[in-house]
Amino acid sequence: MEPKKNLKADVRRNSSIYFAVGLLLMLIVTYSSINYKSYDKSDIDIGMLNMDELDDEEIPITEQIVTPPPPPPPPAAPEVIEVVEDEEEIEETVIESTETDESEEIVEVEDVEVDEVDEDIEVPFSVIENVPIFPGCEKGNNAAKRKCMSTKITKFVQKKFNTDLAGDLGLTGRQRINVIFKIDKKGNVVNVRARAPHPRLEKEAARVINLLPKMKPGKQRGKAVIVPYSLPIIFQVQD
Repeated sequence: MEPKKNLKADVRRNSSIYFAVGLLLMLIVTYSSINYKSYDKSDIDIGMLNMDELDDEEIPITEQIVTPPPPPPPPAAPEVIEVVEDEEEIEETVIESTETDESEEIVEVEDVEVDEVDEDIEVPFSVIENVPIFPGCEKGNNAAKRKCMSTKITKFVQKKFNTDLAGDLGLTGRQRINVIFKIDKKGNVVNVRARAPHPRLEKEAARVINLLPKMKPGKQRGKAVIVPYSLPIIFQVQD
């Protein structure tokens, strides 16, 4: 008995090719399904404007309220006029003139004494009209008296000042002491102030200036005034 099966129609002969083709188709279908995107229709039409909705918008109707006019003001009360009888006598004020005539006697006014205020006026030594006069400087004009006074005070200080004090204090070199004092309206030396490298030198300078003799006070416009005076004391300390 001959078999009915055709040897050329063997399915297993190309099974590997069929398997590869089927696997490729499945991969294509799977990839397409993963990358597939869908969009909502409402999102696509978001930029479109519906004009029908604007036509159907309802506008509220407002009612205008009419404010009633204010009531008229009340009528003004009639002014009452009171009639007063002119029986009371009123004294009139008489204004008298203060002008005088030739027949009126004039009373003399006594002299009024004015007390002069004694002010402490200070005038610099360089501009005062009449400089203070140091004893022995009475001769000459104002400029000569000014020069004589400066020379006399310088010699007086050089004679009375203890220059050895600076060496005892350990100071060396050139020393300068600035002294300021005033000659009051009586010719006395007052308000002596000194500035030096050491307090002992300041004290010594004040001591010497307070020894200056009494002078004739300086005058400005004929009146005695206070005259400030400045004096530098300079000396060299030998090493």
